[in-house]
Amino acid sequence: MARVLIIGAGGVGAVVVHKCAQAADIFTDILLASRTKAKCDAIARQLKRPIRTARVNADNVAETVALIRSFKPDVLLNIALPYQDLHLMDACLETGVSYLDTANYEPLDTAKFEYKWQWAYQERFQARGIMAVLGCGFDPGQTNLYTAYARKHHFDEIRTLDILDCNGGDHGYPFATNFNPEINIREVTARGRYWENGQWIETEPLAVKRTFDFEGVGPKNMYLLYHEELESLARQFPEAKRMRFWMTFGESYLTHLRVLQNVGMTRIDPVDFEGHRIVPLQFLKKLLPDPASLGPRTRGKTNIGCIITGSKAGKERVYYIYNICDHQESYREVQSQAVAYTTGVPAMLGAKLMVTGVWKGAGVFNVEQLDPDPFMREIGRWGLPWQEKFLDQSPLEP
Repeated sequence: MARVLIIGAGGVGAVVVHKCAQAADIFTDILLASRTKAKCDAIARQLKRPIRTARVNADNVAETVALIRSFKPDVLLNIALPYQDLHLMDACLETGVSYLDTANYEPLDTAKFEYKWQWAYQERFQARGIMAVLGCGFDPGQTNLYTAYARKHHFDEIRTLDILDCNGGDHGYPFATNFNPEINIREVTARGRYWENGQWIETEPLAVKRTFDFEGVGPKNMYLLYHEELESLARQFPEAKRMRFWMTFGESYLTHLRVLQNVGMTRIDPVDFEGHRIVPLQFLKKLLPDPASLGPRTRGKTNIGCIITGSKAGKERVYYIYNICDHQESYREVQSQAVAYTTGVPAMLGAKLMVTGVWKGAGVFNVEQLDPDPFMREIGRWGLPWQEKFLDQSPLEP
C-alpha cells in the first residue's frame, strides 16, 4: 500500500523499522538509510521480512533528494539527529514527499532547541501540498496527544499540565545514556524553563526537584527541565496557566554528569587537541556505551504520562494519563530497550495515520493539532497501552 523511507539506524530507528515491518499490510516497501549502511544491514537481518537498505548523508540535501527520487516513498520518517531536520525537510520540499520526525531542530553549535525554524516551513509545505508532522515520538508526541485527548474529552479548560518522564531501568553501567548521549547531555545540562501566566520562567539546570511515586517503578526524584513539547502545547492551549516537564535521574547519573561538566567534557565548542579540532561532548559520545546496545542488559520499566488540572462543566478535576513500558519485554519484541521503544512506536503509528489519510493536510503540524482519537484507539495494540484515572488532588501542587 505505502512506501516508507526511514532515515536513522540508531536504537529508535531500529524500533521504527521493526514496527513498520509488522504492519506489512500498510508498509509494503521499506527502505532504511543511514550514514553507516552496515547498521541498516544489521537491523534488516533481525526482521522476518526483507527490506531495502542504503547509505545516505542526511546533511547532504542533494544526496537525500536522489535517494527519494530513486525509491519514491509516500512518507519520509526522520529518525536521525535533530541537527538534520531542516536538511531533510528541504529534501521533502524538493521532491514533494510528506515528512515526520520525533524531535525538533537544534543547531549543532548552540544547545537550544525550539520549533521556530521548522514552523517557518509552514507556507512552503502548504504551497507544495505536503504534510510535515513534528514531534511524533513519546515526549514530544504521545504526551502531546494525551493532552489533546484530555482537552477534547475531559476538560473544557486546562489550567495546569505536568509531563512526567520516569525511566526506572537499570543497565548496570556506572554511566550511560538511554538515547543519543550528545542530545541527552545537551538537554539535561541546559537551563530549566516552564510556562506560567503567559511567560517563560527560567531556572538553573536541575535546580527544582520533586519526589513522585511512579506505578510500576516506585518513588523517584524528578527534576524540572525544559522540553520542546512545552513550546507547542503552550501555543495550542493558550488557556493553560502553567506547563512543566519533569524527568527522573538517579544520583549516580547526576554525580557522573557533574564531574564531566566540571572537567569540560560536556562542552559543545571545538577545542584544539594535538593539532586537531574536537568537540569534547562528541568525543565523550564515542567513549560511552551505544544506547542501541543497552537492550539485553536493561531491567525495569518506564512510566511516562501527564497530570492535568482544569474544569469540565464548571467542576474542577485532576486527570492522570500514563503508559508503563517494560525494558525486557521491549527487547524481546524488537531487540531494543524501552526508551527507544516508547519513541519509535508512536512514530510508526503517526506514519500509518498519514499514509492511510486519517491524518491529512498541507503544512507543518505538531501532533496535538491533529485528531488524537485514531491514535489513542490504536496505540495500545501496537505496544503502548495507556491508563487513565481521576485524582482527588494534584500530587504536584504545593
